[in-house]
Amino acid sequence: MGFSSSSFSVIKWFSFCRPTSSILLFLYCILFFFHTEAILGGSDKSVLLQFKNAVSDPYGLLSTWTSSSSDYCLWFGVSCDLNSRVVSLNISGNGGAGNSNAFSCSDSSKFPLYGFGVRRGCVGNRGSLMGKLPPVIGKLTELRTLSLTFHGFEGELPGEILGLENLEVLDLEGNSLTGLLNNDFVRLRKLRILNLGFNRLTGEIPGALSGCASLEVMNLAGNQLNGTIPQFVGRLRGVYLSFNFFTGSIPSELGNNCQLEHLDLSGNFLVSGIPSSLGNCGQLQTLLLYSNMLEEAIPAGFGKLQKLELLDLSRNSLSGPIPSELGNCLQLSVLVLSNLFDPIPKINYTDKDSPTEELSDDSFNYFSGSIPESITTLPKLRILWAPSANLNGRFPSQWGKCENLEMVNLAGNYLYGELPSGFSVCKKIQVLDLSMNRLSGELDKNLPFPYMNLFDISGNLLTGEIPMVCGQDCSLPISHSNRYLDVDDVSSRYLAFFATSIRGATPFTFLGNDDLIMHNFGDNNFTGSLLSLPFPRERMGRKTVYAYLVGGNKLTGRFPDSLFEICDGLAGLIFNISSNKISGPFSVEIGKKCGSLKFLDASGNQMTGQVPASFGELLSLNHLNLSRNKFQYEIPTSLGHIADLKYLCLAGNNFNGSIPSTLGKLQSLELLDLSHNDLSGEIPVDLVNLRGLKVLLLNNNSLSGPVPSGLANVTTLSAFNVSFNNLSGSLPSNNNMIKCSGAIGNPYLRPCHLFSLAVPSSGMQGSEGDPSSLAASPSGVAPQTSGGGSFNSIEIASITSASAIVSVLIALIILFIYTRKWNTKSKVLGSMRKEVTVFTDIGVSLTFDNVVRATSNFNASNCIGSGGFGATYKAEIALGVLVAIKRLAVGRFQGVQQFDAEIKTLGRLRHPNLVTLIGYHASETEMFLIYNYLPGGNLEKFIQERSTRAVDWRILHKIALDIARALAYLHDQCVPRVLHRDVKPSNILLDDDFNAYLSDFGLARLLGTSETHATTGVAGTFGYVAPEYAMTCRVSDKADVYSYGVVLLELLSDKKALDPSFSSYGNGFNIVAWACMLLRQGRAKEFFTAGLWEVGPHDDLVEVLHLAVVCTVDSLSTRPTMKLVVRRLKQLQPPSC
Repeated sequence: MGFSSSSFSVIKWFSFCRPTSSILLFLYCILFFFHTEAILGGSDKSVLLQFKNAVSDPYGLLSTWTSSSSDYCLWFGVSCDLNSRVVSLNISGNGGAGNSNAFSCSDSSKFPLYGFGVRRGCVGNRGSLMGKLPPVIGKLTELRTLSLTFHGFEGELPGEILGLENLEVLDLEGNSLTGLLNNDFVRLRKLRILNLGFNRLTGEIPGALSGCASLEVMNLAGNQLNGTIPQFVGRLRGVYLSFNFFTGSIPSELGNNCQLEHLDLSGNFLVSGIPSSLGNCGQLQTLLLYSNMLEEAIPAGFGKLQKLELLDLSRNSLSGPIPSELGNCLQLSVLVLSNLFDPIPKINYTDKDSPTEELSDDSFNYFSGSIPESITTLPKLRILWAPSANLNGRFPSQWGKCENLEMVNLAGNYLYGELPSGFSVCKKIQVLDLSMNRLSGELDKNLPFPYMNLFDISGNLLTGEIPMVCGQDCSLPISHSNRYLDVDDVSSRYLAFFATSIRGATPFTFLGNDDLIMHNFGDNNFTGSLLSLPFPRERMGRKTVYAYLVGGNKLTGRFPDSLFEICDGLAGLIFNISSNKISGPFSVEIGKKCGSLKFLDASGNQMTGQVPASFGELLSLNHLNLSRNKFQYEIPTSLGHIADLKYLCLAGNNFNGSIPSTLGKLQSLELLDLSHNDLSGEIPVDLVNLRGLKVLLLNNNSLSGPVPSGLANVTTLSAFNVSFNNLSGSLPSNNNMIKCSGAIGNPYLRPCHLFSLAVPSSGMQGSEGDPSSLAASPSGVAPQTSGGGSFNSIEIASITSASAIVSVLIALIILFIYTRKWNTKSKVLGSMRKEVTVFTDIGVSLTFDNVVRATSNFNASNCIGSGGFGATYKAEIALGVLVAIKRLAVGRFQGVQQFDAEIKTLGRLRHPNLVTLIGYHASETEMFLIYNYLPGGNLEKFIQERSTRAVDWRILHKIALDIARALAYLHDQCVPRVLHRDVKPSNILLDDDFNAYLSDFGLARLLGTSETHATTGVAGTFGYVAPEYAMTCRVSDKADVYSYGVVLLELLSDKKALDPSFSSYGNGFNIVAWACMLLRQGRAKEFFTAGLWEVGPHDDLVEVLHLAVVCTVDSLSTRPTMKLVVRRLKQLQPPSC
């Protein structure tokens, strides 16, 4: 300890002296104490220098720590007591002193986190320390606070730190620490705050933490911890366990002697109901349970939580009524009952999609009843957020004084009634989204919507005129932008979060850093005319983009020039007036009046005249849709000057003349739709310069000449249609998106002339001018051509008759030859029963003979795949009618009678993501199944070839969700339950749009008893078979869950289930072990297929990876059901294009 044994001799000697010597002993002890403290203080300095030498400090955070410094207690981040002993080591990386943010990352008193990871996202300018956490810290024996947040420390937590018996605060948030939490925490008797959030810790929470009697706050959020929620956390004040892998239910014991003030269990895999005992936590201020799999109703006992300020139960599977008892929570300021993270609807406001479609999967909270008025009148309520929550009933009429109300989102529900006048006194409200409900009546003219950042009442039944400005009682509210940064205020954090989410969810990709203000009145029954935009001049600014959306109403009158009077005061204007009854022409000077116009949709009106050439001066224009009007004359060549234009739709008008070659200059153009006009001349060769073009629709015009061969080099094309023109020559052959199906009705176009005589049925006709409808149709009149190059009706009839006669003769000859060959096989096939049982009518007769004939007697040239159940053949039963024939291996299945009984059960199964079983044949010598043919191949091929295409997270997620839905249907909705038992990529088929379909479902039930063991390779495939199935042959729905998890891992990565690259890890190492290893080591980024991490949302990618790993754990009780998997994937569903 720095002193010799002679000191003890002196003390011992004094003890034997006379009493008068006690004074001398006292003086000696004082000198001895200060001498010892000086020596120990010097030891602390040595420890600090050892700490500095053990870490990497590229930014010089510890530059003041030098041996020559006289007072180490003044070093950066170091605090000492009166005896110069180090009691606090507080060094924050990427934050702390000098941070320009409104708070300090290193301040451990800034609890709670409130589930948003605010401290995780803390950014400053002080740099970070890196390396392993030095064990020498354990020698600072008087240390009470150790706070080293937001650095790059990695490796395991040194056991020496857990020996600091005086430690009160251990804050290592935001590092890369790995390993397990061990039982040595029991030694930290004085520990009050434990913050290890946002590291890479694994395993379960050790029971030893319950022995830390002084523990008040525990933050382990954002790790990879698993197991169940321990019961002892109920006696703590703050518990943050969000975004881990905790499973099971929330322990009801949390409510026993509950001391909780803040509880965050969001982002886990918790199931069952919310325990009503949480209502006993009388000190609870924040309760965050979002993004779990919780079911049943919200406990009415929550009404006892008198101090509750924030309640977020969104993104679960809760049901039942919203308890009116919540109205007793008088401190409640934020109530989030559902959250889709997409409160702004799509651009196309003419598509009146029912919210029922979004809610049909029971994927999120699905409540009943309306919002109780005891909640809407809460005095401190600032946010009420419950979109698409199945709320129904009358819209609440009482909103109290709403003095604090700032955000209300009840969109996508079934609320009816009038919008209450009480909203007119809500002077602070910034977001009011009531879209997609059943509201009726007229709007209060004093409604302060012009001063709201988001006002959305689209998709209702509202009538009357749209108010232009609010009345005399409407005044400009105080700006709340600064208050959104008040991170010490929990509700302000949610305000900031939702404000950011609203802006991030907008479909307007051209916003940049500008602020968006959006007022949406679309899809109602508003009448009257528009004279001006209801936007106060005092809100204008060069960083403000204003969106005024009134499409889908009954507005009349001419298009007024006055609408664009405010343009010069804005960074951008978005204007949608589609699907109304607006008439008249545009002003000739429109391009000179609104240079900031970015988005104009005037489609579906009655506008006439010529599109002014001044449109070419709208250089900020990104989206122009004038389809389905009565415009005429030529398309102005000046449109080619709008360099930023991405979307140009002029379909369904009366434009004539040629397509301007200047459109080839629009290098940003992604969609060009000029269909359903009277355009003539050739397709400009300049269009081949549009290298980013995705959709090209020129159908139903009078275009002639060739299709430019250079279009084959436009590799971004996903939709192409030039049907019903007078084109000639050949289609470009080296682009998969340029097909004959998009060029029908062109008599001289090769090689698609066979289609030219076919008049499309009414079912082919798309919506005129709607680029989403890619099937072309004639405009009601046959395409006219000039000159004598076309056939008249008599010539066409003659050619048709002659062709038919020749075709019949050829068919008879072929049939005669084929019949003679067929007769030679009668010895093999003659004894068979030739009945084909049909479950689904496909419009042509299905017989044994035409099935065998269509496969060329199951010739290998028609084989498109093979597996444990047999080979699959492509068969064209009739012209253009393709099916897939799975020829089963006779002898491996049950007898014919049992086979008939089982297959008829499977034939009744119908689901959008199951391959359709059309019919079957079964006899003693031949068995085959008839399925619908899917041209996209199987998932195995998709994974192997995906390096040839750009990775798209939406497609991968869609495939994962499609198969999960199919399995959930088989497990939960089929009676009796159907177990697949061989889920693997080759049994997952795709169509051309990457919709996924599960095949071979239920076939394992048809196997004979000797053929059902997993090791046969029939009722399971090695690498995908669940371990309990392989070892015990016990099959359950959880075996399918395991197989699905393996498939999901393959879909996310570049590896196979038993990839050869795993051989270096030893026998038995597979993709499951690899995923677990990377997660455990904090290297999740390395798991994903090339490019996916760069284009996909990181949090969602890691969470889907976690979901796949949970599906493949050994414990059957821990594996989720497929229904829960569907719910979680729905919660992580990316926004559509």
